[in-house]
Amino acid sequence: MGSTVIAEPALRHVRTTLGAQLYFVIFARNAESLLLLKLIPLENIFLIRDDNLMVLALDSLRFLLWTRRQKIDAVLDLELFSRYSALLTGLSGARIRIGFHRFHAEGLYRGSMLTHPVVYNGHAHMAKNFLAMTHALLADHPEYPYAKVAIADHQMRVTPAAIDAREIADARDLLRLVFDSYDPALHRIVLLNPNSSEMLPQRRWPREHFKHLAQLIVEQWPDTLVAITGSAAERNESLWMEAEIGHPRVRSLAGMHALSMLLPLYSISHVLVTNDSGPAHFSALTGIRSIVLFGPETPALYGSLGNTESLTLGLACSPCVTAANQKNSACTDPVCMRSMYPEVVLCAVGRALDAHTQTLIEIMAAR
Repeated sequence: MGSTVIAEPALRHVRTTLGAQLYFVIFARNAESLLLLKLIPLENIFLIRDDNLMVLALDSLRFLLWTRRQKIDAVLDLELFSRYSALLTGLSGARIRIGFHRFHAEGLYRGSMLTHPVVYNGHAHMAKNFLAMTHALLADHPEYPYAKVAIADHQMRVTPAAIDAREIADARDLLRLVFDSYDPALHRIVLLNPNSSEMLPQRRWPREHFKHLAQLIVEQWPDTLVAITGSAAERNESLWMEAEIGHPRVRSLAGMHALSMLLPLYSISHVLVTNDSGPAHFSALTGIRSIVLFGPETPALYGSLGNTESLTLGLACSPCVTAANQKNSACTDPVCMRSMYPEVVLCAVGRALDAHTQTLIEIMAAR
């Protein structure tokens, strides 16, 4: 789900440069992440359900009809080496079809569905890889492979989310549901996201580490409240952690709000500690300091584009998932996560809280 945020600079570049009307196709289960961007009009979003093979096939056919009704001129396939998205791209009817091609590297063969094959650069951030697609779209002459351009770091910036006063008030009310004494003027908020996608469970920092970190935070900083975030499916795990810690300044918010509440919640909080997962990227749409824990993946490719600090041990075996192995790992003991101790993460939390305090001092001095 975080990939939609990583793709935002590329989508914005196309819209700004060409004045293009943007359309987006996405799996229905991931659609909420796209809505956070507020970049694509609702009527321009096509949802594909993957509940079962029959539904997937039906929605795929509907998509091919939809692209023709909308008279789509160009398709940018934002998947890496997915054969399914390559088929949709190739059969879309669009005159220009752009996507990643394996060339002489490893990766799934995707046929000849593309008119503009772009080389996937496994040494560059994914935001730059997506921006390379936009350069293939804008190129004034053919290249092989695309795209022979330099992409600067500043081009990867995402557009901050517009959050109104009502959303801020709702986020504060949510915190007051679990913290009776919450006062924005007195308390600092640290958010913990101990969850990640089931697709790669090796990315999870051990729950005992998250528990210990929460204990250390409330011991170290008496003015700090720790809120555990997560979906409804993750509520029991989050409540277990709350009960195990047994401290009035550590509470669970898991399952108590929609995904759309995350951005207002981030905007009134001070630090987010998260596994390498969607919230790491959603946080880039706000100013919150995020501390992202990496192991099987690398921040060089998937680091958050926001106000972030990425922590990784840099083991010889890490990162172990790449586009070349279709994001699969043979690892059954993710030492890269297990050996990242809470005390190390606590230091990063302290740096973030100190930086926030220093910013407040500078603001008050300027007044």
